[in-house]
Amino acid sequence: MNKVPLTARGAEQLRVELHELKTDARPKVIKAIAEARAHGDLKENAEYHAAREQQGFIEARIRDIEHKLGHAQVIDVTQLDAGGKVVFGATVELLDEESGAEVRYQIVGEDEANIKAGRVSITSPIARALIGKQEGDVVDLRTPGGDRSYEILAVEYV
Repeated sequence: MNKVPLTARGAEQLRVELHELKTDARPKVIKAIAEARAHGDLKENAEYHAAREQQGFIEARIRDIEHKLGHAQVIDVTQLDAGGKVVFGATVELLDEESGAEVRYQIVGEDEANIKAGRVSITSPIARALIGKQEGDVVDLRTPGGDRSYEILAVEYV
């Protein structure tokens, strides 16, 4: 089975979400199903069907998180020594050579990705292009808006 790469922060976020689903969301939906059942005929009971559908989503997410945590390869970014190369967990400062804009991204697992927070998935095109590169390298990337070139200004393991 393939390992699921996670930063320590990402693994903790999944544990918190799992705890919340098991201790809060699951009991609420079970209660909602019981209340909807008390209303009688289940075939035409929209509340019952909505609660059962919600229960399915919750149970699927619980299984998904448990699987990911069970197969997680938790990487402590602060302990990395990759010799200045871009690796999973690294924070990379880039210069867009066309616009002159600087951006910072941390390369994280799929569940941790949040572009607004500067975290990109290891499976994203930009992360795949950056992996193995180092400070001073120029990375060419094909984006929906056209081809872009980024210079790697810094690689940090924080």
